[in-house]
Amino acid sequence: MIRPFVAALFLLLIGGAAFAQAPTQAPPPEAKPAPEAKPTPGDGYTIHVTAAHLIDGKVRGPFHHYCKVVAPDPFIQCLLFETNDPNAKLVGIEYIVAKPLTRNREVVPASIWKKVWHDHAEEIATGNVKVLDLPPDKAKEVADTVAKTDGIIFSLWPAGAKLPNGKVSMGQMVGHAVH
Repeated sequence: MIRPFVAALFLLLIGGAAFAQAPTQAPPPEAKPAPEAKPTPGDGYTIHVTAAHLIDGKVRGPFHHYCKVVAPDPFIQCLLFETNDPNAKLVGIEYIVAKPLTRNREVVPASIWKKVWHDHAEEIATGNVKVLDLPPDKAKEVADTVAKTDGIIFSLWPAGAKLPNGKVSMGQMVGHAVH
């Protein structure tokens, strides 16, 4: 009887607690395990970035972007908030798309790109973009990936308004230069 106890103690000491647990009885029939949560489109917005934007001719922000990669080329979408408070209002959306897609003039004509898209390499170079909640090497990796993309910002909530008014403004990076 001492050997199983010694083996269990040894496993606990080396981190094998999962293997050292004594067998348990099945739960009573009336106790059902909680169903596993199904993934939702709202899952995975874990990349946290801040950047100010130019909206309706005024610099606003910095906005807290919570982003997730939805395709590897990359295609990233971000939810924009004025603060990082858990109950902050969603005030905008930014799509971050690989330059080979946005620079294809059959997909995005140059006149449209100049008005509503911006180059993330240029924006990152301004120092306006801050990657948060990651170690420096991972933050640099995110910035390096995003530098290969262009962004388009949809501002949904007018500055100072109590409610959205149905007007969507196109945001732009601060310092956007028409190419």
